[in-house]
Amino acid sequence: MNSKKENFALIGAAGYIAPRHMKAIKETGNMLIAALDPMDSVGIIDNFFPNTDFFIEPERFDRHLDKLRRSGKGKIDYVSICSPNYLHDAHIRMALRNDAHAICEKPLVLNPWNLDGLEEIEIETGKKIFNILQLRHHPAIIDLKNKIDNMPADHIHDIDLTYITSRGKWYHYSWKGEMSKSGGVVTNIGIHFFDMLGWIFGDVMTNTLHLLKPDKASGLLQLKNANVRWYLSVDKNELPEHAVQHNQPTYRSITVDGEEFEFSGGFTDLHTDSYKNILNNHGFGIADSRNSIEIAHLIRNQKITIGSGEKHPFLKK
Repeated sequence: MNSKKENFALIGAAGYIAPRHMKAIKETGNMLIAALDPMDSVGIIDNFFPNTDFFIEPERFDRHLDKLRRSGKGKIDYVSICSPNYLHDAHIRMALRNDAHAICEKPLVLNPWNLDGLEEIEIETGKKIFNILQLRHHPAIIDLKNKIDNMPADHIHDIDLTYITSRGKWYHYSWKGEMSKSGGVVTNIGIHFFDMLGWIFGDVMTNTLHLLKPDKASGLLQLKNANVRWYLSVDKNELPEHAVQHNQPTYRSITVDGEEFEFSGGFTDLHTDSYKNILNNHGFGIADSRNSIEIAHLIRNQKITIGSGEKHPFLKK
């Protein structure tokens, strides 16, 4: 790993995922210099970097980064972005304008054409944009990819993806419940699975939509080496009985050719692993994120085709 101690800033400090970034910054031996969030419920920072400068206005935060850059003392090297999905593009641009690399949560952007503009800014500034695609660092998923890579190139796998994660009423009143701001459940809870499946099973051949509602979606994704029946939901009433009995708010299942693929554990250090790779210049960039963004964008902008394609078992119910 790079032995130089890097200076970080963080946008979205009050969010759910921000502590994983703070932990990754600390565990890789670096410093969080400044943080931004319109909400001031950010006491979690004290667990990692109590001396971090905190801002609630983006204008003052941007000015602070600019002053650090111009002074030559404490210049920010990386900006970690954990803000709402629809703001990622603007916050990435803010980072690069301040001569810093950007590390952004999924999705990098909501619309594929925004990636083209970000590629231009990378070239103009000489700075890089990294996307957190942590499932690509999961040992079980790496093993699955190696197994698939060693099989005949023309083999088509049958996959069922089911992901149900309970969300309360707040979800639909927040930015996550607004399609234009979050991309809906397909992007909010599905994009990391679409990235993983595309990474392992290849490019999209066809993309069929069977269901699209504010709290659930389903369809058939045909990849180069797999037919994927997928079902995503934030409705707790759809949790399987065994999950309810064990008080589990989330049900995650992937079957490959009828065999259950288990990867429910092993998530604790994936953000730290992502940071280690980024700091060694081996992170995932714009090109890596494009496929899943195109998949999610197509799903939420196409018509439902009820009678076309093999449906997910949950939808058949």
